[in-house]
Amino acid sequence: QVQLVESGGGLVQAGGSLRLSCTDSGRTFIRYNMAWFRQAPGKEREFVARISSNGGVTSFADSVKGRFTISRDNAKNTMYLQMNSLKSEDTAVYYCAAGPRFSPVVVDYDYWGQGTQVTVSS
Repeated sequence: QVQLVESGGGLVQAGGSLRLSCTDSGRTFIRYNMAWFRQAPGKEREFVARISSNGGVTSFADSVKGRFTISRDNAKNTMYLQMNSLKSEDTAVYYCAAGPRFSPVVVDYDYWGQGTQVTVSS
């Protein structure tokens, strides 16, 4: 069973950096493609970044391309999102997700973390 827990959110000034982590307490982490999504108040949940099960393929939303990187350490059952050059529009609750498909679509993911708040002050 997959149980995802995010950490690393917080308050940061515009231009700053944060690194989010997503850890799976189960034993099947390596089987799944993983992704980060985010949801700002009053908006729909949107795709941020995704990474294949072996970490060999990644992709990003245009809004974060060049500023965010995604990685995973399958030995530690952990995925990361390094966020640099943060902007106020990056403020949202960030969720990690696991699923069988390498997809940017919310419904393609079966397992979700509880979310971690990222607030960027301008």
